[in-house]
Amino acid sequence: MGRTKTYHAKDILKLELAEQLGYREKIQQEGWGELTSIESGRLGGLVNAYMRKNNWLS
Repeated sequence: MGRTKTYHAKDILKLELAEQLGYREKIQQEGWGELTSIESGRLGGLVNAYMRKNNWLS
């Protein structure tokens, strides 16, 4: 029996931003590990900026 994946707010945000950047198809076909360092950095920067803007970080 497989484990059920629990998505947290940060996971959902990351998926939404990845879709906006056009990475959705690549992630679905190849997985998160196939993003280049530039793509990962861009996505991480946007997640961080969003979290700071909306006071998700202390």
